[in-house]
Amino acid sequence: MQRTEHQALTDRMRLTLDEEQLTNCMRCGFCQTACPTFLETGLEAASPRGRIALMKAVVDGIMEPDESFQAQMDLCLGCRACEPACPSDVKYGQLIEQTREAIAQEKKYSMPVKLARKTFLEGLFPHQGRMKFMGKALKFYQKSGLQKLARSTGAMKMFPEHLQQLEKALPEVSGDGLMDLWRKAGFPVRAEKSSSGAKLLIIPAVGETIARVGMFRGCIMDVMFAETNVNTVRLLRQAGFEVAVPDAQVCCGALHAHSGEMEDAKNLASKNISAFQEAGVDYIASNAGGCGALLKEYDHLMKEDQNPSIRNAAVTFAGQVKDISELLQGIGRPLLHKEQDPKTAAVKVTYQDSCHLRNVMRVQGQPRELMQGIPGVQLCELQGSEVCCGSAGIYNMTQPEMSTDLLDHKMENVEQTGAETIVTSNPGCLLQMKWGIERAGTGEHVRAVHLVDLLSESVILDDKMGL
Repeated sequence: MQRTEHQALTDRMRLTLDEEQLTNCMRCGFCQTACPTFLETGLEAASPRGRIALMKAVVDGIMEPDESFQAQMDLCLGCRACEPACPSDVKYGQLIEQTREAIAQEKKYSMPVKLARKTFLEGLFPHQGRMKFMGKALKFYQKSGLQKLARSTGAMKMFPEHLQQLEKALPEVSGDGLMDLWRKAGFPVRAEKSSSGAKLLIIPAVGETIARVGMFRGCIMDVMFAETNVNTVRLLRQAGFEVAVPDAQVCCGALHAHSGEMEDAKNLASKNISAFQEAGVDYIASNAGGCGALLKEYDHLMKEDQNPSIRNAAVTFAGQVKDISELLQGIGRPLLHKEQDPKTAAVKVTYQDSCHLRNVMRVQGQPRELMQGIPGVQLCELQGSEVCCGSAGIYNMTQPEMSTDLLDHKMENVEQTGAETIVTSNPGCLLQMKWGIERAGTGEHVRAVHLVDLLSESVILDDKMGL
């Protein structure tokens, strides 16, 4: 008799899941108060402890991994807020990704879902040229009048309400990537070859060089937030870093890993490890919490690679990864700010933590310290800033109901701060905050910005140095 899909998934999970991590959970429940989906639903199955129990029940043969089991795995945001709260140091993030990998390999997806996964995960994100084409297409949509036409004719009403609102929250796209914008601005850059002959762009530091930093430009960041990438480089060089931009770098693989496509994630990781290793960098800078978290865990991702040199290189790579705030606050020279007009009232800002920046990279204080160092800025702490905003990669599209519930509660807390500016350190969070402002109807007096862009408004930048 042919095996059922549930039996195949059970066997796959037995092969894939880390048995030690499954048994490490003491069922103490500390994770529950940190878990957004448990706080929203109150259901044991919607908590990390509950999901681990479900995983173990499947592996032990007590239950089948049916549709309700898979729905609970899908409902998880993957924010990993449970990990810092866990006294047993259970690697829940690894368990949920291993489970999703098993599901992805055995699940019979519908044709539209198969097409979407193949188009985006295989056909788009791993290819820099195609991502740039998408950026130019989006720019054409915004600038040509098509966007205005789609809204005025009601064409957008063909899409679900949450996608209509997300479309309104999209930033204005330049159509150019980091290096295109850098060259157009006339900023200093020189071309070199890496040890393998690959193209390497070097941007000199302002003043004495402290270290060479590899700039991870990302895929979504370099399409929708390319100006933030430019500002990242400007701040880094002002702080004394020479910036290297390897042309051979690719997507970090985070969306692939979160979707269970682990082999694709590993292939992308291998390319990035080689690109930055050949660039001879001291640090690797990330300005996206979601990307930085996976880059920081390349050592775990590649630990079973058959090539020892790749495994060793992955460990070195992971140790070099730093969030931009870590480099600016703890390693680089202090940034000089423009003087505040004494007649100008302080601007109230609040900060929404990127889950992966806080929970995986364990960066909390540095962004806040940088904001507090800006003249004329009053930081108003956001209640529940450690709770996921509901973005979580593509979660706001796959789980719109839970995502909007989390977002609406987040915006209620933002209102309590009285802040005029919401600051975050991840592109997904930034889009989610812009969507929240759209939903709350507060766009006239509240804005959302990346930490890097807020800093660049205040810091004295000498961009022509090095020409």
